Amino acid sequence: MGNRLSQIATRTGDDGSTGLSDGSRVPKTHLRVQAMGDVDELNSNLGLLLAEPLPDDVRDLLVTIQHELFNLGGELSWPGGELLKEAAVLRLDEALEHYNEHLPRLKEFILPAGTRSAAIAHVCRTIARRAERAVIQVAAAETVRAAPRQYLNRLSDLLFVLARVLNRANLDGLGGDDVYWQSERMKRLDAAEN
Repeated sequence: MGNRLSQIATRTGDDGSTGLSDGSRVPKTHLRVQAMGDVDELNSNLGLLLAEPLPDDVRDLLVTIQHELFNLGGELSWPGGELLKEAAVLRLDEALEHYNEHLPRLKEFILPAGTRSAAIAHVCRTIARRAERAVIQVAAAETVRAAPRQYLNRLSDLLFVLARVLNRANLDGLGGDDVYWQSERMKRLDAAEN
């Protein structure tokens, strides 16, 4: 990772290829490049989430996650390299346990809605799932360590939990609770209670 960007418009990708960190060039449609793009999109959307009012502890966690995602993307761009540390996966496990312990148990599915910050967290969650699937596709064709896949899997779970936390934080005054899916079961229960 000794190369640093000194010039953004190099025109070397005009032929539809891009350079990896090991100096090799691959088509921009390569599975590895697609996975890198999904991780970049996830990180960009986390930046959007960070532009919202957030509890300080959630903000600090998301900033750390952005740095770790940069490591993950760097590792994807470096075949055979290792940048994402195992401790990053453990950090997500600890955050999941911490934030989930204060939430009520779910009795029904929830919709990706509520406060703006919660809705953006749900968008990030779905992008994390797509990035995870992309990394799995790369790993089916090439050697990829387990940590990037595990990290994205944990992160999507954490983003679901954080969306619930952000709805309860209600920093924009538009939330306060999860938005529950009104399934037929819920409709019958509501009708029986009334």
